Amino acid sequence: MQRHLPIPLQSQWDQGKGFGLLVVARAFRTEGMFISLQEPSLYTVKAILILDNDGDRLFAKYYDDTYPSVKEQKAFEKNIFNKTHRTDSEIALLEGLTVVYKSSIDLYFYVIGSSYENELMLMAVLNCLFDSLSQMLRKNVEKRALLENMEGLFLAVDEIVDGGVILESDPQQVVHRVALRVSETMPCCLPLLLTLQRSGAPAQGSHGSGLVEYL
Repeated sequence: MQRHLPIPLQSQWDQGKGFGLLVVARAFRTEGMFISLQEPSLYTVKAILILDNDGDRLFAKYYDDTYPSVKEQKAFEKNIFNKTHRTDSEIALLEGLTVVYKSSIDLYFYVIGSSYENELMLMAVLNCLFDSLSQMLRKNVEKRALLENMEGLFLAVDEIVDGGVILESDPQQVVHRVALRVSETMPCCLPLLLTLQRSGAPAQGSHGSGLVEYL
């Protein structure tokens, strides 16, 4: 099944045959000055976070060792929450990282990339995750509903990003693949399967691969 990548990433992928032949360097700026050049990379996402309205972790997945310990991760999460939960902006630069985020009722969603990362690609990941969960939770994107459907969240994240590489940006395809994986490999998760079927996701067909990781 064809994957749907964000346009900037799809264009670079097509031109560079998966970046193997891509030789164009990406410049990034800090405080208005170009200070370095970075080779483009498929490893776009450093972390995906979901926090509650107290800044406590509900879900966190880190794709590199920027914050190697749980203590460092939670300190970063508290910092990011304190700097963003009262603002109307959608993008922030924090601790040398690019952060895109949005809130829904009592949830805060974050996608983190490097300081030179394309914000549009990070936002595509954020929107895909949020819209996928909105379909799976029947537009009831709040803490209680999410906690009752954590299996679906883990599966959805794995369909969107794998090892920091963006795999999918179409929420319809994500929900489709999650429903297939639940019906074929997790039949014990009947409540999740029923929720997915009510959202309009099919119950059989081809799907992508991935592993669920619990943090």
